[in-house]
Amino acid sequence: MDVDADVSVEPDAPKPIRKLAADVVNQIAAAEIIHRPANAIKELLENSLDAGSTSIKVTVKEGGLKLLQIADNGHGINKTDLPLLCERYATSKIANFSDLQSLATYGFRGEALASISYCSHLEVITKTHADSVGWKASYANGVLKEDARPTAANDGTVITASDLFYNNALRKRAFRSGSDEYARILDVVTKYAVHNPQVAWVCKKAGTAMPDLSTNAGSTTKANIGLLYTQSLASELLEVPETTFAPKLGASARGWVSNANHNGGRKPGFLLFINNRLVDSSKIKKAIDALYTTYLPKGASPFAYLSLSIDPDKVDVNVHPTKSEVHFLHEDEVVDALVATVEKALAGANVSRTFSVQTLLPGAPDTSQAPQKRELVNSYCADTQHEQQHQTTRSAWIPPTARWTR
Repeated sequence: MDVDADVSVEPDAPKPIRKLAADVVNQIAAAEIIHRPANAIKELLENSLDAGSTSIKVTVKEGGLKLLQIADNGHGINKTDLPLLCERYATSKIANFSDLQSLATYGFRGEALASISYCSHLEVITKTHADSVGWKASYANGVLKEDARPTAANDGTVITASDLFYNNALRKRAFRSGSDEYARILDVVTKYAVHNPQVAWVCKKAGTAMPDLSTNAGSTTKANIGLLYTQSLASELLEVPETTFAPKLGASARGWVSNANHNGGRKPGFLLFINNRLVDSSKIKKAIDALYTTYLPKGASPFAYLSLSIDPDKVDVNVHPTKSEVHFLHEDEVVDALVATVEKALAGANVSRTFSVQTLLPGAPDTSQAPQKRELVNSYCADTQHEQQHQTTRSAWIPPTARWTR
């Protein structure tokens, strides 16, 4: 069909720019920070660690979508701070932007609890050591519903988030299953338990007596790896001792890595912490995997737990809503130094590869014999079989009377 070139289409009039309502802004921000239950657990347990907790217990129902609860024995929250607890950008961690250059805590933006309160029904029970009673408070959309009420409580804080994403049906339908989300929660708790062996950790499903994860306070990193992964892995770990890099990098590293005997298959086993924060770094992971290509067969992957300490003024932690990524100065040089440190641990191990063997039963032929010996064995077996057949033929003699009967 021909179109008249002279015909022009008038564009629609521009739509007016409007300022979004505060509740819409907060719900959008909440969905960006809390992608799934595992993100909420990560934020909550980091708050517990910032509070100096030595015991952290996580309880989950339906993968965290129905219930997420974390209980700790930290220093608690002052009653006077409860009205601000879930207000966005209210925090005790920093006061000025420049404080990010000397940050020593996990949290700093004051968004985690606010975001959780915008996508769930949030309840907090807390007690400080100085208080004679605990305080119970409920929140909705970042606001304290009513004045906190006194309640019986132990020192520390219990935070319960119910009906996660109750107001975001699309997000809730996107999750495949509660068991898949619970596995993600277990993965997060496991990694923090490895990095913080001084804390007693428990993770369990609501309504069950036995926890799926349990560690004791005052443990060690290697012991927790053996407990939470496998003892065979722990027996094949090499320590990466605390190593300080070049002065200009302002960084050091320590950790535990698997030796050449460990074959993790395609199952990932990479735990990276930078300034005690669990982060993702494809560059570091690829560099470590490349190092192990000379030690492991094709398709196998190593296990590595690495903890990097970098001067806070060289790290930018404010680059991702979930804080899962960080940027730091001299990144390529730090990665090279880290790989060299791990390579030194591998080279100094002097461990030979071991193989599993099966002991032969008495009298069984040894298939590992030389070809000539195997031929003799086969010949002997053939002769023996022929002799047995000959004896069988002779024993099957039929008397003449039987033959006449036929």
